[in-house]
Amino acid sequence: MSPVLEFRNIYRSYKRGEPVLRDVSFALGEGEVAGLLGRNGAGKTTLIHTAMGLLTPDSGVVRVFGMSPFEDPVEVKRRIGFVSEEQVLPPGSRVDELIAFHRYLFPRWDGEMERQLVERFALGRRSRIKSLSKGQARQVALLCAVCHRPELLLLDEPAGGLDPVARREFLETSIQLLNREGTAILFSSHYMTDVERIGGRVILLDQGMVRLDRDLDELREDVCVAMVPMASAPDAQAIERTAGCLRVRPVYDDWHAVMEGPPEAASGELEESLGIEGVRCARVPLEELFIELVGGERQEGR
Repeated sequence: MSPVLEFRNIYRSYKRGEPVLRDVSFALGEGEVAGLLGRNGAGKTTLIHTAMGLLTPDSGVVRVFGMSPFEDPVEVKRRIGFVSEEQVLPPGSRVDELIAFHRYLFPRWDGEMERQLVERFALGRRSRIKSLSKGQARQVALLCAVCHRPELLLLDEPAGGLDPVARREFLETSIQLLNREGTAILFSSHYMTDVERIGGRVILLDQGMVRLDRDLDELREDVCVAMVPMASAPDAQAIERTAGCLRVRPVYDDWHAVMEGPPEAASGELEESLGIEGVRCARVPLEELFIELVGGERQEGR
């Protein structure tokens, strides 16, 4: 079965010689829910806009349902739902006018889902967008994105700026409504708790490259962080050469090394490679792992 969404060797620059995306490759299958992580400027929005056909890559191939979003834009967009933090709805339009417009655009529009979401979000159909709160406007955008039952849902920081209750309601509505029917979902978020709660897979972008692409359960079990005293290993490159080392960065008097494998195995690899004893390794929450991989001063790992 061909993937719902596929990126192959994508490069994209805004300035000559300064690529935002560097050789990005991964695919998303039917029904998969993947969290796209990365710092600001890592390339998340650029990648999602490329999938939408809003940005053309400098090189590489994008396929959505096996089609090019640039050569078959109408057919692709009819099967996609899209919500972003920066999405702006016409402030003078009424909620019912926006819904009617999207109902006209999408032949597969589900009127019953529309009714359920209007009631769930307590939206006034005759309310104008400019009179709604930020959270309510985002709910209108979500309703317009999902009521045609898209086969692929792209969410670009969709819950950014919302309070925790509104954020959870927003994301869980997306997942509950669509994933149970086989919709593939790619969403970017700065909230690690969101990814841990609703994602099945983590794709980490760092400096425009895919640094990590793992099943979430596998990531919890098979990636850990080791703390190596600098006095025992003054050379970071020696740690980087250890099998399974993904990234090394200095933290006070220690090296923090992100290692593949359970803590016991990673500790043994480092002790044997460095000729020392007592290396501490531990599994850490996703948010801490994210910081170790992309945060602060660091050495380039393998």
